[in-house]
Amino acid sequence: MTAVSRSHVLALVQAGGAGGRMDVLTRERAKPTLPFAGVFQLIDFSLSNLANSGITDVWLSVQFQGAGLGEEVANGRPWDLDRNRGGLRLLMAQEGTGGTDEEGFAQGNADELYRFRDQVVADGPEALVVLSADHVYRFDVMDAVRAHRRTGAECTIVTSTVPIDEASDHATVESDDDGRVTGFAYKPSSPGTGTVATEIFVYDPAVLVAVLEELHRELGADAAAGDSGLGDFGEHLLPRLVERGRVYSHPMPGYWKDLGRPHKYVAAHHDVLTGDLDVLGDQEWPMVGHQQQRAAARVLEGARVSDSLLSPGSTVSGTVVRSVLGPGVVVERGALVRDSVVFQDVRIGEGARLDWAVVDRDCVLEAGAEVGSPDTDPADSDAITLIGRGSRVGGGVALPGGSRLEPGTTA
Repeated sequence: MTAVSRSHVLALVQAGGAGGRMDVLTRERAKPTLPFAGVFQLIDFSLSNLANSGITDVWLSVQFQGAGLGEEVANGRPWDLDRNRGGLRLLMAQEGTGGTDEEGFAQGNADELYRFRDQVVADGPEALVVLSADHVYRFDVMDAVRAHRRTGAECTIVTSTVPIDEASDHATVESDDDGRVTGFAYKPSSPGTGTVATEIFVYDPAVLVAVLEELHRELGADAAAGDSGLGDFGEHLLPRLVERGRVYSHPMPGYWKDLGRPHKYVAAHHDVLTGDLDVLGDQEWPMVGHQQQRAAARVLEGARVSDSLLSPGSTVSGTVVRSVLGPGVVVERGALVRDSVVFQDVRIGEGARLDWAVVDRDCVLEAGAEVGSPDTDPADSDAITLIGRGSRVGGGVALPGGSRLEPGTTA
């Protein structure tokens, strides 16, 4: 065992955002609990990668719909993080524990780090790994920690490469031949590179806390009540660290996808329909989660299924093409589901049609309903149809592409 592997590495998973860009799908759930590929949740990937990397001191920050997220991680049991020493710890937004600019919900992920700084100092890690919970990937986080120690970095940014026309949705990173970061731009309108931050960072804790406090002294006076002024990591924190000259990049090999917008959410599901992308099927690096057991899926006579994923408990009598059905989904005879993601316990009635849509759990599409359009632009989030939890689309009702139904709606 190396000295690095024996050192105290603390991981902080930032899972508290409201996920507003996912619209009606995150009205009543924390974004990290969105399902993926039928049987996983987004939070499963960050926790599985940490556990597989041998990092067992994990803090999970929860804010929006925090109780539901806490239930889904089951005290860390699926990842062997339910232990007396270390393990999984939930960090809740609190009041009465600090200054007025530290009360209530954080106003960004850097603001959240500022609020937790005293707890980090008290824990005393040699390295602090900070990561988000809405990405799909397979990565040994200790590779980044080892690189961080080797370079003597104050911060190490784990990077991936995306098409340059998608880079404006992320923080872009430019590095020299030694990996030292020479350029950093947060969601630039005209990106100059497709190398982006995966939102996995390794920090020197002492430097991080000192820079957070320095920025707060500069920004806090002009911030609103309950706000430190630090915002998100790309607004002030990373630019200041890059200026100091000791930020390095570390490339992540293989697949990585941000699922924070509807069209990317559907695209990632398309990506895994015919292969596991070396993410889902590696028995030596398992992705696990807290899922209820159900009976095997059933495909009945007359059904047609192609390039699709069927979760346990689903029953198909109709046609399913390039789609993902969650646990307990029923597709009745003559119904068509195409290029869509359907969450658990949804019934799609006889002769109904579903195209380029995401349907939340416990919904019903009655016989003959038509939802979405086969002519949808798959690169346009506004064109993806979203149906909120517990909604019902009446028999013969047609909802055009891009429609949004709030949870519990009857159309």
